[in-house]
Amino acid sequence: MTLSRVVLALILLAAVQHGATPVFAQGKRPLKADDIYNLREVRDPQRSPDGKWVAYTVTTSVKETDKNNTDVWMVSWDGTRDLQLTSTPEGESSPRWSPDGKYLSFVSSRQGAKGGQVWLMNRAGGEAIKLTDIKAGVSDYAWSPDSKRLVLVVEDPDPSEKDADEVKDEKKTPKPIVIDRYQFKADISGFLRGERSHLHLFDIESKKTEPLTTGKFDEESPAWSPDGMQIAFLQKHGEGDVDKMPNRDVFVVDAKTGAQPRRLTTTTAEENGRLAWSPDGKSIAYLLGDEVKFSAYDQSKLAIVPAAGGQPRILTESIDRPVNSINWSRDGSTLYFVVFDDRAQHIAKVPASGGRVEKIVEGRRVVSHPGLETDGNLTVLASTATEMPEVHALEGGKLRRLTKQNDGWLKDVQVGLTEDFTSTSKDGTVVNSILVKPAGFDASRKYPVLLRIHGGPNGQDAHSFSFERELFAANGYVVIAVNYRGSNGRGNAFQKAIYADWGNKEVVDLLGAMDALQKMPWVDANRLGIGGWSYGGILTDYTIATDQRFKAAISGAGSANQISMYGSDMYITQYEQEIGPPWKNQALWIKISYPFFHADRIKTPTLFVAGEKDFNVPLAGSEQMYQALRSLGVDTQLVIYPNQYHGITIPSYKVDRLNRYLAWYDKFLKPGTTSTTATR
Repeated sequence: MTLSRVVLALILLAAVQHGATPVFAQGKRPLKADDIYNLREVRDPQRSPDGKWVAYTVTTSVKETDKNNTDVWMVSWDGTRDLQLTSTPEGESSPRWSPDGKYLSFVSSRQGAKGGQVWLMNRAGGEAIKLTDIKAGVSDYAWSPDSKRLVLVVEDPDPSEKDADEVKDEKKTPKPIVIDRYQFKADISGFLRGERSHLHLFDIESKKTEPLTTGKFDEESPAWSPDGMQIAFLQKHGEGDVDKMPNRDVFVVDAKTGAQPRRLTTTTAEENGRLAWSPDGKSIAYLLGDEVKFSAYDQSKLAIVPAAGGQPRILTESIDRPVNSINWSRDGSTLYFVVFDDRAQHIAKVPASGGRVEKIVEGRRVVSHPGLETDGNLTVLASTATEMPEVHALEGGKLRRLTKQNDGWLKDVQVGLTEDFTSTSKDGTVVNSILVKPAGFDASRKYPVLLRIHGGPNGQDAHSFSFERELFAANGYVVIAVNYRGSNGRGNAFQKAIYADWGNKEVVDLLGAMDALQKMPWVDANRLGIGGWSYGGILTDYTIATDQRFKAAISGAGSANQISMYGSDMYITQYEQEIGPPWKNQALWIKISYPFFHADRIKTPTLFVAGEKDFNVPLAGSEQMYQALRSLGVDTQLVIYPNQYHGITIPSYKVDRLNRYLAWYDKFLKPGTTSTTATR
């Protein structure tokens, strides 16, 4: 063998041992973190009353301004024309057609508007005009059937703030924050005081706004009756301190100032979702959630209640799966909705009179946001593991794609190989996962594996395009995403199995999936990584305090000393309902805080990442674990993104975070290889 062949053989051997770059098809390239700037996130499809157009939004990350921008587009029903309707840097969202089809409205803070205001675009042409001028902005709205009025959801200021309407002077010393609410924190909103969301009526012609609801409760999700005489809505109410034992119910009120709301539902469970009137105005469909103590494991069911009052009926009890996004058929005989199934979402229907739930479209994909039916067809968003969400027509049980917002750049990218994976935990529980392999996967080679854990826990990893999973696969990693107990899509018992027992069964399931995967001959058991965000970060802490097989970990927006989260995050109601106050149940609080109190068991090098202003899972959760590992001499690092909340939104930070993920994993799982290193 010649010297050159020996060198080549050694290079190939090293490539096999260290997980070389995946093999890409001719003309294809690997996904990069910078492709964040190519992503076009399609959302909120709204079909026009005549059925000829679908309005929707496209959100992009703008590198030059380091901001996100959302614009309104519309695509023809036959898919031949796709038009951008807005293009201001302030962005536009929530497109809604007037029922007479003459106007398309949206919400924007363009041209210096305070907060989000409703703007109106005439379909006959011309520039959009600003309709509303609400000081606090508009958070939601709906058109009346005659297209003459809007119902607005507005956050009214704290009544104790006498100067709430004044323009804030940044140079002036701010007043002390005085708090007397039970739940006094919310991510992004910050400290909560006496602010409440109420409904207002807005007249299109006169531009006059009048309050429809007032008081100490919150109202949301308004929906007009077909005759325009009434508005149904959800109200968060209760006796005494409403924050301490909240209860959402369906109410109806006449669409005129001074009218008194009527309560239609009386359960102690949480009614939720977008309300939907039957075409004849006799019934209202809604989502029936769970008791407050099960708020973190809610599995909503489809229910209808007589608009005049009466006994509600549940229509989806038989399927034992959560549902959302309700639509009535034009004749009122059928309801359409989204079902969250095992690693997939599909559209289903059920007779309004009750009966068998029937799937309309299924498969290994995620279908969501069904739009208004005008001709027996629906508009939806649909995605697969290799295709980003795009607007589709759903006709005769078949999907027909309308938009191609991401085709221009994604056609040049080689995506990974996604498949289902099933394991059995040590207690006999069957657990299902998503597995993504690098392009050009070769079963004769050894690959490093990343266990990436979803948040929630009330969520799931499904067959939808995941930028993060694809990025890891593009860098030579096999990625497993486990739907541990607590995830949805597997039924009520599976979801509630972790109630008041955090960090136990989830970890059993995560490790059980890894045990099964490590039996595969192509898994390099010496190069295993773990990580996640939010509850995924929390479970990362739990897992590395339980098992030392992982050589690198990334805990994003996580916590381990759960006692310290009491009063510092926004989950006080869940804590007291599910775990109990620390002074009454100290042993349980210490038990679920075991990663902190047993931090000396952790040997895995761990990167902690968090947003500076996160009130969902506060920065302290990451700081404490970073400090513990630093004190113990375990390799660790803490990265804090300034002025960011639970979700990292600034584009350059999103790119930086992904590059840091890769650099951290590569450092410990691919020693001796070169990777993209994030700026320190």
